[in-house]
Amino acid sequence: MKTMAVSEFKAHALRVLGQVAKTREPVLVTKRGKPLAEVIPFCSPEEAPVPDKLSETLVFEKDIVSPLGESVWNACK
Repeated sequence: MKTMAVSEFKAHALRVLGQVAKTREPVLVTKRGKPLAEVIPFCSPEEAPVPDKLSETLVFEKDIVSPLGESVWNACK
């Protein structure tokens, strides 16, 4: 996460907001070295994760033993 002083943010606010929107990387704004605010990209309700609904975030593999081999898999248990 990028960090910048509040005075720098004030001078370049539009550029920073455009960069956050483009790269989707948040920016931490500090005042005298202490966190003051965090600028995060906008997330529409359709894009926002729904609590207790993790099924879209998991990847299910068909066979997790074969890439290692049977002997290595048993050793890793």
